Amino acid sequence: MKNKITLLLCGMIGILLQNCYGQPASKPENQKKSPEYSHTDTSKVNVGNKDWQKILAPEVYNVARLKGTERPFTSEYEHSKEVGTFYCAVCGNALFRSNAKYESGCGWPSFFEPISKKSIIEASDNSLGMRRTEVMCGRCKSHLGHVFDDGPPPTGLRYCINGVVLDFEKAQTAEKKYNKKTKANSGS
Repeated sequence: MKNKITLLLCGMIGILLQNCYGQPASKPENQKKSPEYSHTDTSKVNVGNKDWQKILAPEVYNVARLKGTERPFTSEYEHSKEVGTFYCAVCGNALFRSNAKYESGCGWPSFFEPISKKSIIEASDNSLGMRRTEVMCGRCKSHLGHVFDDGPPPTGLRYCINGVVLDFEKAQTAEKKYNKKTKANSGS
């Protein structure tokens, strides 16, 4: 019962916020990547919001740097069943594997665990009169969403993430890139 009430409240809050903070969930095709964007570099990124604003699409900037929220039930990743890895759309940091994704019904892509403890940062968030735990990228500190304790086993957590700040790479695509790189490095 507690889970249903929490999900209902999240949905209602999301609907209320969409008029204030809501942005289209899909990223523009011409989204520029920052020079810091990398799927392999794990060094911390320290770029000011003015610089991010020049690089990021407005809807990505709004969520990632201004802690906005995309409209619920609009993310291209909410119902995705593709196998692969979800990355931070701002810096390319690996965040979640698709096998940790599940259908929560809350309106945003949900995961029960991050790739590693270093891939995300959690912080107390008491905005909007609520007590929540904010989730940020562990590399660039971009706002991703929130984590709640009403998720499935084995963790019991629900990482409720704005899809607009996620990039996704299918496992087959990553394997092809890896094989191509390995072949080039071996001189074959």
